[in-house]
Amino acid sequence: MAHGTAEVRHLHSVARQFFFVLAGTLTLEVEGERATLGAGSGLEIAPGRAHQVMNTSGEDVEFLVISHPQAQGERELAPMP
Repeated sequence: MAHGTAEVRHLHSVARQFFFVLAGTLTLEVEGERATLGAGSGLEIAPGRAHQVMNTSGEDVEFLVISHPQAQGERELAPMP
């Protein structure tokens, strides 16, 4: 993810997601709480929890997202906190 970019805030009603940072620094906002993750760290997001992934650092970030079950097609936009 390029520096200075962000995904739209959303939630998944069924899918559970796990974000794992490979390189760089990733910021995740989950239900109004922010977490900053560095390389080698991760965060699980339960179904129904509004979240937004962003790169507020000055460098690109590489990360993996694992969704179970598959998250495609069940993404709902969520308002800002």
